[in-house]
Amino acid sequence: MPAKLIDGKILAMSIRQQVVRDAATLLEKGLGIHLVAVLVGHSPAARVYADNQARTCRDMGIRYSLLEFAADITQVQLNTELARLAADTTVTGIMVHLPLPAHLNTQETQYAIDVLKDVEGVNPANIGHVVYGHTIIAPCTALATVELIESTGVPLRGAEVTVVGASRIAGKPIALLLTERQATVTLCHIHTRDLFIHSQKADILVVAVGKPGLISAGHVKPGAVVIDVGINRVTTANAQGQLVAITVGDVDFQSVLPVAGWLTPVPGGVGPMTVAMLLKNTLRAARLVHKLEKPF
Repeated sequence: MPAKLIDGKILAMSIRQQVVRDAATLLEKGLGIHLVAVLVGHSPAARVYADNQARTCRDMGIRYSLLEFAADITQVQLNTELARLAADTTVTGIMVHLPLPAHLNTQETQYAIDVLKDVEGVNPANIGHVVYGHTIIAPCTALATVELIESTGVPLRGAEVTVVGASRIAGKPIALLLTERQATVTLCHIHTRDLFIHSQKADILVVAVGKPGLISAGHVKPGAVVIDVGINRVTTANAQGQLVAITVGDVDFQSVLPVAGWLTPVPGGVGPMTVAMLLKNTLRAARLVHKLEKPF
C-alpha cells in the first residue's frame, strides 16, 4: 500500500485562515501588524519573491513594507538600519532577504535583527532559546516540519527520529524541536559514516540536505513518516525529449512511495507550510511587541 501523502497546501490553508482571524482581532483592538522586509541589491528573483510576499500579507490583513538598499551598503550601515527598525514601535516584524552580497556577513546581519521582531527565527539568540526549551520564535522551516509530522497523528514521544542535514536554520532546529517533544533524535550530516544505519531505524525520517534523490527506498523503514525538506531545481527530458526544469526533493519520491507510511511531496509539502509559518510567526511577533504574550 503506497504512503499517504501529507498535503502541505491544505494544512497551510488552515493556518492562513487562522492568521486572518488573529490579525483581524488585533486590528479591532487598534494594534498594528507591520512586517518590514529588507532587500539588499537588485536580484530579480528576490524582487519577485518580495512582491508575492507583499500580496500575501495584504490578503492576510498584514501591513508590509519593503526596504531596498544598494548592493554596496556597508555592514555598519545595514546594522544601523536594522537597529532603527528595532526601535520603531510601528514595526512589529523584520526579515532580511537572502542571499546577501558577499561583503556582508549573514550571521552578523541576522544577529542585528530584534529578537522579538525576528519573524524568520534566524537570530542566533532565537535559535539558542530553542536549545533551552524556551522558544520565542523558531525558524519557519523547522516549525513547518514539526507541524507536518504532528498532522499525521503519529506520536512523537519516544519515537526514533533521524534528521539528515545539520544546517543552522533547518536540520539543527528541527532536531531540537523534536527533542523538546521527547522524541529520540539522531542528527546526521556530511561526515556521517553510514547513513543507512541511522535512516533505516527511524520511525520518522526528515531530510534537509539539498541533494536530489539522496534518500531511496533502501534508506526507509517500512511505514515510516518521511518529511522531504529539500527543494532542488533539476533539468530532465519530458515525453517529447525536450529539456525542462522541474522541482524535486532530497527523497526519490517514486521509490520511497511504496515503502513509507506517510510522505511529503515536492513541491506541495514543506514549501507551502514554511510560508504559512512565516505568517504565523509574524502574528506571534506582533503579539510579543504589543505585550499580549510573554516571550517565554
